[in-house]
Amino acid sequence: MGIVYVKGTVRHGNKEREAEFLVDSGATYSLLRKEIWQELRLEPKREIELVLADGTRIRRFLSECYIKLPFDSAEGHTPVILGEEGDDENLLGIVTLEILGFIIDPIKREIRPMRILLKPILKGRR
Repeated sequence: MGIVYVKGTVRHGNKEREAEFLVDSGATYSLLRKEIWQELRLEPKREIELVLADGTRIRRFLSECYIKLPFDSAEGHTPVILGEEGDDENLLGIVTLEILGFIIDPIKREIRPMRILLKPILKGRR
């Protein structure tokens, strides 16, 4: 897939900041660069192990914030990795996209609403 960027707004408490995100279909969680999460005063909730594309394992802290993307109804709370020195780009990962109800269209290289399915449970049937 080609490179896709999207601008959004991240918020925590009464602090808000615009940010540009690289949409990364290979990333599970979104990542905020260090200067952004520090400005928002995000605090680590827990530490997780991540596996990079080359197989390298690293540890980062996970927090959460409110994110809004420039699409209809594309806003909500999401987990975010707290980037460190050398983490040069904000990433928009799959978990955030799914929470907000969007997917990456690899053909058009754009973000679009996902088709959300719900299988009804019928009484007396399993």
